[in-house]
Amino acid sequence: MSSQVEETKSPVEPWQGTPPPFPKTPYSATRALDDIDGIAYALHLFLGSHMIESEEYCRKFDPKMERVYFATGFGLIQCVKGLMSFEDEDLVDAIGHVRHGNTIASQHRKRAASLPTRLAGLVVGSLNTSGVGFIKSMTPVERHAELVYAESLFEKALLGIVYSGDWLAFIKEALNMRTTINIYRQLGKYLEAVDAEAEAKGLGPEDPTIDIHFRSGVYLGVGMSNLILSLMPSKLLTIVELFGYKGDRHVGLAYLQKAGGWSADSDIPAIGMEQEGLRRTICDMALLIFHLVLSSFTFDGVDIRMAQKILDYHIQRYPNGVFFLFGQGRLHLCRSQPTAALEYYRKALKAQDQYRNLHHISFWEMAVAHLSLWEINDSLECWRTLAAEATWSKAVYAYGSAVCLLELGGEKHGEEVAALMAKVPTLRQRIAGKSIPLEKFVARKARKFAQQGGRLALPALELSYIFLGITHAPRTVILERMLPLVGAQLEALDAHAGDPKKYGSGQGRGEEEYWDDRALALFLKGICLRYVAYPDPDAVLDTADEASIKEGRAEAEKSAREAFEGVFAIGPKIVYDHYLVYFAHYELARLLACQGDKANAQIQLELVLSGKPLEINTAGKQGKYSMENAVHIRANAALEALERNTRL
Repeated sequence: MSSQVEETKSPVEPWQGTPPPFPKTPYSATRALDDIDGIAYALHLFLGSHMIESEEYCRKFDPKMERVYFATGFGLIQCVKGLMSFEDEDLVDAIGHVRHGNTIASQHRKRAASLPTRLAGLVVGSLNTSGVGFIKSMTPVERHAELVYAESLFEKALLGIVYSGDWLAFIKEALNMRTTINIYRQLGKYLEAVDAEAEAKGLGPEDPTIDIHFRSGVYLGVGMSNLILSLMPSKLLTIVELFGYKGDRHVGLAYLQKAGGWSADSDIPAIGMEQEGLRRTICDMALLIFHLVLSSFTFDGVDIRMAQKILDYHIQRYPNGVFFLFGQGRLHLCRSQPTAALEYYRKALKAQDQYRNLHHISFWEMAVAHLSLWEINDSLECWRTLAAEATWSKAVYAYGSAVCLLELGGEKHGEEVAALMAKVPTLRQRIAGKSIPLEKFVARKARKFAQQGGRLALPALELSYIFLGITHAPRTVILERMLPLVGAQLEALDAHAGDPKKYGSGQGRGEEEYWDDRALALFLKGICLRYVAYPDPDAVLDTADEASIKEGRAEAEKSAREAFEGVFAIGPKIVYDHYLVYFAHYELARLLACQGDKANAQIQLELVLSGKPLEINTAGKQGKYSMENAVHIRANAALEALERNTRL
């Protein structure tokens, strides 16, 4: 073994031989694709939880950052780093590296034809001044440069939106997104065209002259473009479609699966490590994010079994890979197995200590998993760690800590709770000039806490609902820990039913507090009973659970429906928490869908999306209610799922 190869010895067991040696000759743009093995190895290190070694390898391989794949690949690493930390310094650093990578990619691209030539090309198609013909006229290096230019432009737009905090920057970066999507569309059409030509010539379904690395990049770009557009809210999508952009979710998922050769028929991918393209693992990670994370607010296309296959494959390659350990944790949480999820999040914490900010993902997920198990003390510790270290949403971390302390009760926590609640409204951030809906929600709750003399009803359970903690809670936890809390709150309310003015803090707002708290208690009762009757479709149940569900379903679904209807009945008396009415309609729709009543489920969802005030008072009709966009996104997704007969 040469001393040069020894110098680059891998800290992660290599899967395809020894690490690529560092180059000995000056860089030549015509040989840019020779660097792909090197950047693939850097990605291998990164996914194996050796982030610092990955960065060092990139710097040693390309000290000047002049190589198109290393300049853009290093930019991607810094982009991930910046988004994980959310610190201004890291974001600015990431923007600089991504911008540099974008410039290097631009220098490698084929020069666009002059305006007169482009005009002539509209008449004489053989000039190949645009579209598929233009891409065909490129060299392989120029085609790859087009691809990485689109990728780095997307990263630059994403970072710019997060960092800028104003609408002008948002519009500017949105235009960059448009350019990215246009490039991916053209590259996708080119790939379709050359593959069709190859098939017509009897060369097989794919053009053998197209390298696997370029092909996987096009699959990633076209797949992600379709997915992103398909996830847009209907109002925004209507505007986007005016410009000729449409996103087909199933087409997007098919492209992403194609990179790894995944199919519903086999647990093993058709494409192994020796045949895979550079962006195969990124395509697989995009699929995991869709099936395990974005499934929180969408339904159509979600396939937990597919996520399981992908994770089983990659956890063998990267047993210490922090991203795949996150995925395993999330998979178990989606299956209502929070105890198993916690084990994987703890493994992720131990897997690496180079990027401390990656630990914060584990702490966030653990905070929610502990809420699903109703382990308040443990959830509190996670929120406290986040509040001390993380910067994504200080307002939510402070509120999470406060509501856990409220749930624990006792005078010793009183001062700390009051101090945390007072801080919550001051910790809010803005992205693209807009408030973050979840932060606006917790700020309203914190103000309500102060108005009510230091009191909130069922705040930890309400937060658990928001983060799908009840959705993913084991059925026994719902029955034995959550429902009794709701029952106790309703009993306290019933004690003042004859004279609501005497309820609550005793600061002259007893009646206001009474109706808001009753609406919340009824809503949470409905949610708990809905999951007692119909656990989440992906929940793993044992035989005893299944028998118990069937036996008690009729009573649970009847009581759940009555609880939601109870929210509607007192809706006009709600003073602050008007969101409960709209979310109750959405949740009732899902219950009706589970019962097979598709027509009435659709009516409920259309009410949520109608934009009309529902069962609320005049004051509630002023402005937007809490998390309005969130329930609209979910209701839209639920309507699509109903139309496709997909599970809800």
